[in-house]
Amino acid sequence: MFDWLFGRRPPPPVPPAPAQARPASREPIDLRVAMIVHDPLLEAHGGRRLHAHFGWYDPDTLATQYIDDLRDCSGGLARYHIAEHHVIDGYPAKLDGFVYDDTTYLACWTHRSGFHQPDAVDYGRLLDSFDLTRKVVSGAIDEVWLFAFPYAGYYESHMAGTGAIWCNSPALAGSEGCPRRFVVMGFNYERDVGCMLENFGHRVESTMAHVYRAHRGERNLWERFTRYDLSHPGRAECGNVHFAPNSRRDYDWGNPRPVLCHADAWYNFPDLSAPPRLIDASEWGGGDTRLHHRWWLAHLPRADGTTDGMLNNWWAYVLRPDQYL
Repeated sequence: MFDWLFGRRPPPPVPPAPAQARPASREPIDLRVAMIVHDPLLEAHGGRRLHAHFGWYDPDTLATQYIDDLRDCSGGLARYHIAEHHVIDGYPAKLDGFVYDDTTYLACWTHRSGFHQPDAVDYGRLLDSFDLTRKVVSGAIDEVWLFAFPYAGYYESHMAGTGAIWCNSPALAGSEGCPRRFVVMGFNYERDVGCMLENFGHRVESTMAHVYRAHRGERNLWERFTRYDLSHPGRAECGNVHFAPNSRRDYDWGNPRPVLCHADAWYNFPDLSAPPRLIDASEWGGGDTRLHHRWWLAHLPRADGTTDGMLNNWWAYVLRPDQYL
């Protein structure tokens, strides 16, 4: 889905390392990122950047927090590096060619209406502008991060290249000529790092649903991982990005109701024999978005070997779709 929502939250406390985090059993996965930030200078407002004018989050700080969180949650497996960093004094073009300027965007945001439709950004034009496809093919970069304002028109995640799959959005049309799959992440700097982790979590969901698409019943370990009490009474495991093990509705991460849960077993994957125990929202931050998503990501398997033909290290599928999908 597009990252459009309003509602800025106060910065959460810096979270501790995920509970029971275990060391990675595989070599770290180093990923080079092209980071492109559309953060216009508002000359009529003292030359401040758009994010500073509205008191939104600093994109560089968000990127650092996101890199640190994913490294921690993966036990050191996910090692992102900013290979190139571009800050653009302007607005990205929409698919129909429309481009905001300071006056039109500020008017829309002030009135919370009048935003251009269709909203979708022109990804092809963006990639071409920075020669990103060639850089992916050459190995200079592995992934693209786009940072912008609300209604920039970005998907939360978007996969490109030959054989690209649904990644919380359709595969990028017109990118089939690129022989290497890669992911373009879209981040809204009006929102905090918890929302960035949510974008990544949906990328995980799309990827792992694809990986296990041919497995049925208990063989589908992804479906087992995402069970929660509302869908499987008494058999909750780790839940999904929107539903914690005890959630009764979407985004219900602060529910104090204890449920019997098998989440601990996933720390020892592929051995899932650990017994269940009663668990509630105190385990994942009592309703804090960032803390829940860190807890959930920390349970993703990252062991050596294979089970039923699938890697025991699920991070490999998510981080390197070009190699493992």
